[in-house]
Amino acid sequence: MDGMSEIHERQRTLDLALRVGEMLLSNGAGAADVTATMSSITHHLGLRQTLVDVTFTTLTLSHQASIDEPVLALTRHVTHRETDFADLTAVDDVVSQLLADEMTREDAATEMARIASSGHPRKRWAITAGSGLTGAGVALLLGGDWIVLLIAAVAGSCIEILQRKMARMRLPFFYAQVAGGVLATTFAVVLRALDVPVDPSIVVTASIIMLLAGQGFIGAIQDALTGFYITANARILEVMIATAGIIVGVAAGLSIGGALGVDVQIVPGASGLSDLPTITAGAAITAGSFAFTAYSPKRVVLPIALLAALAAGVYFVPLQHGVGRAAAAGLAAIVIGLISYWVAGWVKVPPLVVITACIIPLLPGLSIYRALSLLADDDVTGIIALMTAAAVALALSAGAILGEYVAQPLRRESRKLEQRLAGPRLVGPLRARARRR
Repeated sequence: MDGMSEIHERQRTLDLALRVGEMLLSNGAGAADVTATMSSITHHLGLRQTLVDVTFTTLTLSHQASIDEPVLALTRHVTHRETDFADLTAVDDVVSQLLADEMTREDAATEMARIASSGHPRKRWAITAGSGLTGAGVALLLGGDWIVLLIAAVAGSCIEILQRKMARMRLPFFYAQVAGGVLATTFAVVLRALDVPVDPSIVVTASIIMLLAGQGFIGAIQDALTGFYITANARILEVMIATAGIIVGVAAGLSIGGALGVDVQIVPGASGLSDLPTITAGAAITAGSFAFTAYSPKRVVLPIALLAALAAGVYFVPLQHGVGRAAAAGLAAIVIGLISYWVAGWVKVPPLVVITACIIPLLPGLSIYRALSLLADDDVTGIIALMTAAAVALALSAGAILGEYVAQPLRRESRKLEQRLAGPRLVGPLRARARRR
């Protein structure tokens, strides 16, 4: 009976660690951070040498108490992905309290169940309005005038509503991307039919910018840098499929316009050139509104907006003096990584929340879209655009991780943990302690 009781206790420990890992992975955490957090939980609760396996869709924990006992293994599949920084912050707080012995395993399991079952902390209309504001911020970054800003805001809100409805229908994400591309192009077709004096390329680009999967590309590079190559490949494939959906949608929208007698010419990735004040204002609006729509705690929205504005300035000024895009992006990402560590500690959120939102204005999603569009038209210059996007994504990921690494305290325990877990934590504990018996 004691043996069965011990197995039951081990199962409950593994189950708690799996639920934490599932919540982190589904909300955008990197595979390295998920692995480190799950390992810390099992180690702290008395299970030594637990094997953790994290892929893009599956989490597995296995433990063998001795060579004479069978291996106990549990697996969970990640089937739902939606960025919710409120849940991410709550889970991070549960893990911190558990590892500090301020919360028991049973209390942590109860709190995890509450987090998983609770709804979002904001009304849907507020998220729709925030998505529109994000579109307007991007249009400002691209150098659009007030008409483009207004159109981008309306398009951003409409696309958010459309994708939410399609998500409820359980359709694959590819079809939601196609629908978003069609809707964005429809706005350009209608404006051309009404002879509104705006560049349709800017309208389409500003409208689809939040559909672009640059954030997934960043996650893929981060996983590759930390040694999780299978997960990195899966993220890159997801990026390509999502971007291909946009291209199909834009092409379908243009075909509909042509059938109706409205000829619209779209230059992939077209954008204007803004000045420094406009760039910083656009970055602040984009990052702050994205943080709001991702359910970040309200206390962090303003610091994120200010840090994003600073990073955009750090990115824009070197560009004006002939520095390459990748180098400028890397420099801005280092600034984000350095400052986000202190901002996150000040407002009590995981650094991942701050870094993700601040990097949004610098994402290479537009370059990915332009590259695939050119390649679809048999234009070999698309290869150059794709290489540029990869270089910018690599610079952003490496720069943010480097900045975070430099900012974190280099105590002896931290150094030992970094050597064992291969990289600074963007979410999860810095130090894991075994529970004293």
